[in-house]
Amino acid sequence: MATPTSAGGAEVPPVLPSIPLSKEPVTPVGEQSIGGLVKEATAHVSTLVRAEVELARAEVTAEVKKGLQGSIFFIVALVIALFSLFYLFFTIAEVIAIWLPRSAAFGITFALMLLVAGLFGFLGYLRVRKIRKPERTISSLKDSAQVLSQRGRGATSPDLNGHSLN
Repeated sequence: MATPTSAGGAEVPPVLPSIPLSKEPVTPVGEQSIGGLVKEATAHVSTLVRAEVELARAEVTAEVKKGLQGSIFFIVALVIALFSLFYLFFTIAEVIAIWLPRSAAFGITFALMLLVAGLFGFLGYLRVRKIRKPERTISSLKDSAQVLSQRGRGATSPDLNGHSLN
């Protein structure tokens, strides 16, 4: 099994299961039953699917880690921007203080801040109120559960021509 990091510190995905490339002991075609051939094909397809899923998981995990590391820079930038707003509001109050008493200027700035916060809170409330449950997914899951429960009871299934197979 590969180590999580190589000598250079780069991420190395784990060793994935795969279909053997060497010749397997094969019985002559005439001696294999159809069931044996189906079992062998199913095993190979299963191994291939598991390997593909594991590869996808390894790739997605590596990309998610990169995204999370990059998002840290965005979070730091957002925090600095939010703290900088404090100085913007002081600046607005000082500009208003040119024409009005200083206490009135800071009171107007405070009221403006509350108004903007209330506006964004109201917009957020309207957006959250529109959230609905995933109706199509729920319907699809119910349909799948119904089909699977009928299949387990031995229900007749039609062939391509609409005739019952039982």
